[in-house]
Amino acid sequence: MNGIFRTKPISMLLDETKGKQGLKKALGAFDLTLLGIGCIIGTGIFVLTGVAAAKLSGPALVISFVLSGLACVFSALCYAEFASMIPVAGSAYTYGYAGLGEIWGWIIGWDLILEYAVGIATVAIGWSGYVVNLLNNMGIHLPTALTLSPFDKGGVVNIPAMLIIGLIAWLLISGVKNTSGLNGVIVIIKVAVVLLFIVLAVWHVKPGNWVPFMPFGFNGVVSGAAVVFFSYIGFDAVSTAAEETRNPQRDMPRGIIYSLLVCTALYIIVSAILTGIVKYTAYGTPAGQAAPVAYALDQIGIHWGSAMVSVGAICGITSVCLVLMYGQSRIFFAMARDGLLPKVLGSVDKKHQTPKLSTIIVATACAITAGFFPIGLVSELVSIGTLFAFIIVCAGVIVLRYRRKDLKRSFKAPLFPWVPILGIISCAYLITGLQPATWIRFVVWFVLGLIVYFAYSRTHSLLQISAKSEEKAQ
Repeated sequence: MNGIFRTKPISMLLDETKGKQGLKKALGAFDLTLLGIGCIIGTGIFVLTGVAAAKLSGPALVISFVLSGLACVFSALCYAEFASMIPVAGSAYTYGYAGLGEIWGWIIGWDLILEYAVGIATVAIGWSGYVVNLLNNMGIHLPTALTLSPFDKGGVVNIPAMLIIGLIAWLLISGVKNTSGLNGVIVIIKVAVVLLFIVLAVWHVKPGNWVPFMPFGFNGVVSGAAVVFFSYIGFDAVSTAAEETRNPQRDMPRGIIYSLLVCTALYIIVSAILTGIVKYTAYGTPAGQAAPVAYALDQIGIHWGSAMVSVGAICGITSVCLVLMYGQSRIFFAMARDGLLPKVLGSVDKKHQTPKLSTIIVATACAITAGFFPIGLVSELVSIGTLFAFIIVCAGVIVLRYRRKDLKRSFKAPLFPWVPILGIISCAYLITGLQPATWIRFVVWFVLGLIVYFAYSRTHSLLQISAKSEEKAQ
């Protein structure tokens, strides 16, 4: 049993990035920053703001974003230290494996599989809703049976959600540089749309709409922070690109921190304006929950601006889905390369130097989920999975600072050990704001993961096999 806590040597991780099993290095700091913004600015700002304002935070949604942002800043600094020290695909899974041991690496990898999979499905379903609404406004009406899941009234299968996942999988297989270029264009469009909203709406803010400021109490603010935490998983996805970065020691910390700072500022400004131009209770309507930013502009009579925001939202949600699937396929790839999942899943396409098979499997599973399940059912587990991953990364930084002082760290989380400790405490606190049903589903997935590990992964782990071979040789 002691073997399950064996850590993977960082030298071994770095050696695996070389040769035929390594991924192509094509990204710089600007690409990484856009990758992060591409994932962070999307579903959170265009969808979740309305839900959180109406049901949990009220005008204090601003504080919810501040709380989530603070938890993310602490965690992001720890991610940046790991990413500069271990520039390998796999994100928190790889960091947990190197810092805390194989069992913790497996737990966090299993957690991330769930987090990204349900995140991709959630975003694809949201994308489908915006596209169907835009087509309806243009006079093009798709059959309800082909745009909703069987759990929704009149639905059979959500074809648009499945199609966008298939298209993004094709882009990812074609090469990371092509993906990064498209993401860059989309990011510019949606940031421009968010800035347009700010410029158009700020003049219509009525301070009276901010009263009462905290209608559901501080517990509501914390619950709102836990819900909108979904919005911040983009910088986590940035770290999955470490192996494909030209100068990861320098560029990974910059990409992670820059993208988080830009997006946190935009979230705070937009949430303040949203609850200032329209009473928070208005976002409790179906239209207000589905598209709060566009809805707010409609309420103040700026209909052309609302249409522009809808187009920007489609672009924004597309790039979120793109980055999430990118991160998911890389984590799948890293776990397979370590032998914890069937090794064939870790193969790299010779032509494009991308993990083709793992991308196809991820896309298939997510397309089925998005096509046949409703958004409410698939979205609840994302935040708890993200928060749990962040806690392990922060703990890993503390462990490695004491155990491996010899490792080269081109970036260090400041104010050690307080930054990682505050990261652990803040993430754990936000988890308390989630619903009990979410905890139950997460525990079930966690137990299933342990069964898979002891039944398959532990005996197929390349690290365990190598260690046993060395013991026999001695």
